[in-house]
Amino acid sequence: MTKTRFLTLVMALALLLAIPAAAFANNARPHVFVGSVTLDGATAADGAAVTAWVGGEQVADTTVEDGNYDIMVGSVAGYHGETVSFKVSGVDAAEVATWEEGGGSILNLTASSTSSSSGGSGEKGDSGAKGAQGPKGSTGAAGPAGPAGPAGADGKAGSAGKAGAAGAAGSDGAAGPAGAAGAAGADGGGGALGVIALIIAIVALVAAGGAFMAGRRA
Repeated sequence: MTKTRFLTLVMALALLLAIPAAAFANNARPHVFVGSVTLDGATAADGAAVTAWVGGEQVADTTVEDGNYDIMVGSVAGYHGETVSFKVSGVDAAEVATWEEGGGSILNLTASSTSSSSGGSGEKGDSGAKGAQGPKGSTGAAGPAGPAGPAGADGKAGSAGKAGAAGAAGSDGAAGPAGAAGAAGADGGGGALGVIALIIAIVALVAAGGAFMAGRRA
């Protein structure tokens, strides 16, 4: 821990202890812890999480800055006489402390991930940061076709279209078969009368000729 950082932490503790008790009339004054942070034998990186635990529950948290931390542990009723443990980036620190109302302690934290993993069951560690989203998986095969849906209702009848143009006249058809013969007409009487008249005329001519000849002989 640098000298400047150490002096700053000591001044913070002094100011906290100088706050009148009246300021915490309704709440128990917190216990402040400050100090350096070592993880796996090296100074913890800036931003590393430091959490305080009482009775298996996390009660406060902060982060490392310049290899150091400061954290206020308190509640409305306080944790009188209870043990406060610490974790660095989810790894149990070797150091613990007893909570005192309005207390201030310089407590350097050391944690080892190796010893934490090989030891007995301890308090539940902090959950790690959420990992990056993995690549999108390939598209799955298409599922089987679903059953056919019910037939829809019949649509309305469409309006009638316009009449088409008249077609060209066709060629004459073949002549039809001859019709049946008509009934014979009744015989007329004029033909027989004509024949009789002709015979009479001939007889008259013959008679007239005979008379003329007879007249010449006499």
